[in-house]
Amino acid sequence: MPENHSHKGHRQRLREKYMLNGLDSFKLHEALELYLFYAIPYKDTNELAHRLIDRFGSLAAVFDAPPSALKEFGLSDNTVALIKLLPDMSRLYQIDRSESKSNHLDVFAMSRYFEPYFFGMNEEAFRLVLLDRKCKVLFSGVISRGSINATIVPIRKIVELALYYNASFAAIAHNHPNGVARPSELDIVTTKKVFMALRIVGVKLVDHVIVANDDSLSLAMSGIGIFGEDVVGNYGI
Repeated sequence: MPENHSHKGHRQRLREKYMLNGLDSFKLHEALELYLFYAIPYKDTNELAHRLIDRFGSLAAVFDAPPSALKEFGLSDNTVALIKLLPDMSRLYQIDRSESKSNHLDVFAMSRYFEPYFFGMNEEAFRLVLLDRKCKVLFSGVISRGSINATIVPIRKIVELALYYNASFAAIAHNHPNGVARPSELDIVTTKKVFMALRIVGVKLVDHVIVANDDSLSLAMSGIGIFGEDVVGNYGI
C-alpha cells in the first residue's frame, strides 16, 4: 500500500536527518521508526515504534525481547528477525573490533576481553580462552550453554582442549543475564574444580570473569583466594 499522503516524503526526510546528524538528534521512537523502515515497506512505522516501546518498556527492552513475545505482538517473521539481528550484530562488531587489535591477550584485563562476548545475550553461556606462554590466544570459544540461571561446566572438555592446544594459561568466563556480577557459591566451587583439574596437566587458570549487563567481576582480582596468593595482582606470570 502506498505511503499515506500526509506522510509523503517522511521516510526520505528521516533518512536525510540521520545521514546529516546521526542518531544523536533522534528521539528513541524516531530511531526505532527509522530502523523498522527496512522490514516494513510502505507503512507508517511511527505508531508501531511508539506501541513497541510502550509495550516492552524501553527501546533496549524491544531489542532484548524474545522472538515469541515479538510475534505475539503481531510482528512478522521478517520484522522479528531484523529486531533480533541488532544486538547479535552489535556483539559481533564489538568482538571483531577487540580481536582485530591484537592476537595477544592482556592478562591484566580479562574482564575487558570477555565483556563483548556476552553483549545482549539472554542465556547463560560459559566461555574458555587458552593462551601460550607469551599470552597469545590459542583458542577462544563457548563450550557450554545453559538456562538463564545455570550452566553445566564440562571440566573434562576444558582439560582436553588445554592439552590439545598445548596451552600454558587459561581463563574462563560466564554471564549472569538480568543479574549482577557477583559470584555464587556454585561459581566459586566450579572455579576451584577447574583450577585443580588444569593444574594437574600443568596449565594455570588465571581468572574467572563473571559478566552481567554492563558490569563484570574478575575473581582473580577480587582476592578471594582461589588462584593462590601469587596470582592476585600479577596472575603469577
